[in-house]
Amino acid sequence: MRFAVAERDAALAEAAGEVLAKQAGTERIRAGWPGGRAESVDAVWRTLAGVGVIGALIPETAESSDALGLDENALPPLMEALGRCGLPVPAAETVAVGAPLLAAAGAPQLPSVIGGSSLLTVSFTPDAPVPFAARAELIAVADKDQLRLYTRDELETEPVESVDGSRQSARVRVPAGGGLLLAEGPAELAIAHRRGVLATAALLVGLSGRMLELTVAHVRERHQFGVPVGSFQAVKHALADVELAVRFARPAVLAAGWAQAARDPEAAVRTSMAKVLASEAARKAARTAIQCHGAIGYTTEYDLHLYAKRAWALAADWGGPSEHREFIARRLGLAGAAGIVSEGAGT
Repeated sequence: MRFAVAERDAALAEAAGEVLAKQAGTERIRAGWPGGRAESVDAVWRTLAGVGVIGALIPETAESSDALGLDENALPPLMEALGRCGLPVPAAETVAVGAPLLAAAGAPQLPSVIGGSSLLTVSFTPDAPVPFAARAELIAVADKDQLRLYTRDELETEPVESVDGSRQSARVRVPAGGGLLLAEGPAELAIAHRRGVLATAALLVGLSGRMLELTVAHVRERHQFGVPVGSFQAVKHALADVELAVRFARPAVLAAGWAQAARDPEAAVRTSMAKVLASEAARKAARTAIQCHGAIGYTTEYDLHLYAKRAWALAADWGGPSEHREFIARRLGLAGAAGIVSEGAGT
């Protein structure tokens, strides 16, 4: 079977990429870190909303010109473009999960979210830090078999430090009662969570590609013993391994998107496989990039750390590689697979 990105999906990813290329340089990524001007990041997010990024999966029947009515096949190319840029916004949480659920629930907050004026984040893991909860106006939190939407004023938030400070994570305390019901039941929550896993895997593919680009450019320019560092065999082999990992991860993510859109019975397994491969590719890319850059790769002033820290955070988010491997092992009926996560939590 040959997978190819549909013309409409590719056009959206290209439009998003053009916006990011013009408006989202590394200074915008740094603005998302504590002490930066987060409003400049929000301005780019609103521009992306204007080209239909946030409304990608919202049915065209919704009362908004930014609702595109696409399916999960649109997520891999779009999220890869967003991941490559590294803009600190809740892309997976909003585009893949939150916005479609708001539309399905007929939530009055949908217009402000789809227009990019209200920041929305989502968490399926109780008691865990919620990404972007320190500055999002709307926060959807899963509790038991329900996912409910709250405004910031309805919750108690406690900011926590993260390896990627631009995610502005916080712990949230959900009140008893209240909130708007967005999804209910294990099956419905599993589908929504699966889209988040898919989107995060695609973000990681984009991040991996960007770190590889930065490193290749560096080893071409950096000279040692009178020759480019990139001419050394050890460096060539290390970067080739990263390229190979990315090439294996990208089609797995595309296949997971197809499986979800087609409601394939193996969508859960394909999604977990995509997250494993994308997480490992990103970790390998970050490790190799830092090694090939040498001491400069460890400095916060250098752009590489912005992408590496995002990769480390996202590789563990929405289920890390070991968690998804255990789920796959259980579905394959492999003996000795212990500590398996449930389908609703791991897919």
